[in-house]
Parts: sequence; C-alpha cells; structure tokens
Amino acid sequence: MSELTLTVMRLGFLAVLWLFVIVAVQVIRSDLFGTRVTQRGSRRGGNDRQAQRTAQHSAPPQQRQQQGGGRRADRGRRGAPTKLVVSEGSLTGTTVALQGQTISLGRAHDSTIVLDDDYASSRHARIYPDRDGQWIVEDLGSTNGTYLDRTRLTTPTPIPLGAPIRIGKTVIELRK
Repeated sequence: MSELTLTVMRLGFLAVLWLFVIVAVQVIRSDLFGTRVTQRGSRRGGNDRQAQRTAQHSAPPQQRQQQGGGRRADRGRRGAPTKLVVSEGSLTGTTVALQGQTISLGRAHDSTIVLDDDYASSRHARIYPDRDGQWIVEDLGSTNGTYLDRTRLTTPTPIPLGAPIRIGKTVIELRK
C-alpha cells in the first residue's frame, strides 16, 4: 500500500473515532441533565383561539352550525372541565386551559405537555374533545400504557371529571 492510502485511512479512522466520542458525550449529557421541560399552554392559547376563529368564520354557514358556535357552546355547559392539571410527577402544578384543542402528551418537544419521564413514549397519549363536548383520552400505542383509574386504555375513552390519568410517574386530572 502506498503512503498516501495509509495516511487517508488513518485520518478517516481518526474522524470516525472523534464522531463516536462526540455522540457518546451528548448521550451522557442528556442522561445527566435530562431534556428541557417547557410549559406551552399559556403561549399556545392565543394562536389556537385565533386559528379557531379564522376557521369558523371561513366555514360555510351549514358547517358553522355543526361546530356549535365555538366557545359559547362550551361555556354554556355546567360541570364541564375547564383545565387539565398535573397532580403528580415532575410537572406537579402545571395547568393547561381546555379551549377545545387537542392536547398531546409525551417526551417529544412539540407535545403540549412535555413529560420528562423514562416510562413515557415520545408520542404517548392525546386528550381531545368529542362532538358532545366530552373529553376523550387515547393511548397512541405507547410501550408502558396509559391508565385511567387503574384501568389500562386500549380504546379512546371518555374522561370523568377528577379521574386520574396516569402516564408513568405523571398523573393528570380534568378539573373545573
């Protein structure tokens, strides 16, 4: 082999070795310091309301009637939950206002509630309103499951007011 070939091979091996070291340091750093948990409920609220208003006003009159008038229909229901509260886990005390939008739960950074929990999947579960104004929880194929009152969910299930939803070490409840 020529001297040039050996030098190129040595430099290539050195580059791959440094790449391995950098990736190992990043993994160790994320294990030590975890992922950044952000509360997104307050920042998203205004944009979602604006998008709902725009969609409702641009819809044809028949479709607007089917939508039930937006937030006025939600406001009229007595006993309807108004917020989602984290009651156990690393995010205890976090509150998300329920404004008719889908709430995603998981470790992914684009989730509404970002869970810093080893037992949560990236896209673990979602909570959304149905046409009757009732809130539904759905497990999105997570490894460790989503539990509603100690029952593992296999299908989308309505959430009673105050019933605990458990994802790993995190417990979430619907409240007035």
